[in-house]
Order: sequence, then C-alpha cells, then structure tokens
Amino acid sequence: MSDWIKVKGWIEKGYGVASGQAQNPRFPQGTIEMQKPFFRGRGLDLSAYFPGTINLSIAPCKYKIKQAKYTFKQVKWSPNDPAEDFSFFDCQIVLEVDRVVNGLIYYPHPETKPEHFQPPDILEIIAPFISNLEYENELVIAVNSQQINIEY
Repeated sequence: MSDWIKVKGWIEKGYGVASGQAQNPRFPQGTIEMQKPFFRGRGLDLSAYFPGTINLSIAPCKYKIKQAKYTFKQVKWSPNDPAEDFSFFDCQIVLEVDRVVNGLIYYPHPETKPEHFQPPDILEIIAPFISNLEYENELVIAVNSQQINIEY
C-alpha cells in the first residue's frame, strides 16, 4: 500500500453527459456507454463499471499526471465529434475502514476534448455502482503515486 496516496474530496454535480442524465440528444445513453466498446477494443473492459462518473473535488489540492495505466490515442467514439485521447489511472474508493472499491480515474485529455472541461481540482472516477452517494458527500480515495500525484 506504500504506492498509494489518500486524498479527501467532495462529490460535485457534473455536466451529466457521461451518464446520460443531461439528456443530450448527441449522447442519448451517455458518453461512457458510447465509449465502452472503443475502450474494450483497445484492451480495457469497463463492463463492470457504472456508465457515469463520480466528480470528486479535491480542492484545495490538485493532481498531476505521471504515468497512466492506460492511454488511448485518437479514439473516434462519436460520429459527430473529433477523435479524442483518453487516459485511465488506478484508484480506490475508501467507503469504510474495511471496505474499498477499486475504480479508475477517467481522464479525457483536455487538448483533444471538444467541450465539458473540468476544473483542475476535479477527478472523474469510474467505479462499479455504489449506493447512497450524494452530491456534497465527503469521499476518500487512494491514488497510485506511480501514476498520479496529489499536490497539497
């Protein structure tokens, strides 16, 4: 566990595009659901994960990318938008002292992303469905220090 850094954050409301809650006609079932087959084709199966993201603000901290577990370049997942680059990083959601859920930090590279940008303190997390999470809840995650660094 020495490679893991814990950080506390708060769940914030996102754009609702990843999960489809925004009811954007371009992404009717949500962007994550639309992207899953493209990631699976490149070696990352997200079928065990909820098709949406947990937007975790770690302010006043920020994060710095070191080495992604997965990086996929030029993923053309939407017929109406340009190809994008994506990276994924290991994380663990600490729900209780003895209950940890493995997840991934989902990082669409801002330089290739056409819209819906995130502030520098927001981590987008993909995980299996977790009940009882609500906006403004405190959440502790652990990130792999070989992949991503937390700047306090």
